[in-house]
Amino acid sequence: MPLPTALIDCQAASFGYGGKRILADLDLQVSAGDVIGIVGGNGMGKTTLFRGLLGLIKPMDGTVERSGASIGYVPQREELDSVYPLTVREIVLMGASGSVRGGRACWRAPSKQDEARALECLQFVDLANEHGALFASLSGGQRQRCLLARALMPNPDLLMLDEPTAGVDRAASAEILERISRLHKERGIAVLMVAHQLDFVRELAKEVIVVNEGGIERGPVGTMLSDPFIQQLFGSGSRVESSGPSREGDSPWTN
Repeated sequence: MPLPTALIDCQAASFGYGGKRILADLDLQVSAGDVIGIVGGNGMGKTTLFRGLLGLIKPMDGTVERSGASIGYVPQREELDSVYPLTVREIVLMGASGSVRGGRACWRAPSKQDEARALECLQFVDLANEHGALFASLSGGQRQRCLLARALMPNPDLLMLDEPTAGVDRAASAEILERISRLHKERGIAVLMVAHQLDFVRELAKEVIVVNEGGIERGPVGTMLSDPFIQQLFGSGSRVESSGPSREGDSPWTN
């Protein structure tokens, strides 16, 4: 049986900002078929790791190689001025003109094929009827589904999501996670997701990367998110968080 194709290969890499290393000497591969959750305590470097793997920051040491596979990216926060009148359709079409391939953005004007693809992606997230609505008018869950549709525009081999359920309630979170699960099961898309709603990670992911004290530890979800392991890392008062409404600052696993 052939080995899984490495979509991202990180070798002895260090990441940080302003000359300060936050994570050091990391060896990590993300392969076709992987479904990985990234978790960790406040300020431990989850987002730094995610940005380094995505290519938004360069490694201070070591290497990060990408296979040239198409990557769909759902950011933690969407930096769109809510006053600017962008429609749902226009937001999704951004995914055609700014897809990430091999760590680099590929910019081009949308075509008629892109228009058809945008409708297909909106149908998948059940927002086709809202294509003409203003993005700013959507609920939090609808906005996240719109951003997921945008990430699907380039037919990604790997979907990278930074806190995809942040700021939405449990029902909306479950709807988003159900679609991510379908993308993996039906289309074979690999998934790498930063999250703090750990019961959703347990339901979706096959493996978990715990970011802690400048390094990472990777293992099966059942082991890495067991109460004994979490208590070993974060103290006897820690436990696996059950998900509810996601609000910034309501969990020791955010940021």
